Amino acid sequence: MTGNELNELLRTSPEQCHRRLMKEYGRYVYAIVFNKLRSCAAREDIEECYCDVFTDIFIKFEYDERYVNDIKGYIGTIARRKAIDRFRVLSAANIHNAYTDEEDMAELVSDFSVDERVESSELRSILLQKIKELGEPDSVILIQKFYYNRKSSEIAKTVSMTASSVRSRCTRAMEKLRGKLAEAGITG
Repeated sequence: MTGNELNELLRTSPEQCHRRLMKEYGRYVYAIVFNKLRSCAAREDIEECYCDVFTDIFIKFEYDERYVNDIKGYIGTIARRKAIDRFRVLSAANIHNAYTDEEDMAELVSDFSVDERVESSELRSILLQKIKELGEPDSVILIQKFYYNRKSSEIAKTVSMTASSVRSRCTRAMEKLRGKLAEAGITG
């Protein structure tokens, strides 16, 4: 179909012109639209863009000497431009929307619990406060032993004591700490 034939058919029977145009160029337009949108669009979006291309052709087509022998080029240009515009709209929308399946979300579930984390943080804070209340060198010995995993011989050097003295101070400090924690309502 040439531009002249299309123009003549448009004057005599617009409906028949539209049918013939879609019959002859429908696959061509669909191929262009599909190739531009297949990476970001659902089937419904592709079909909607396809319909928009023909709507544009029917509404905007005016006889022009440039398209007398190249109606296919005219239709291809409109199809590419419409598809590119739709691609931009869909790409921008996909940036802001995340499509997730419940299965995908199940993979993202974490064992992180805010309640447990807060409770643990509060317990840690109370524990450190009660250790500090023991005074030196007991607080230093307990922190070095249980927070930094140091051996009694290493702790002995920092507090100027023997390793056996550090062990006995550690045992007594733990007993005092249990008492202080029990007063605060923490047992276990």
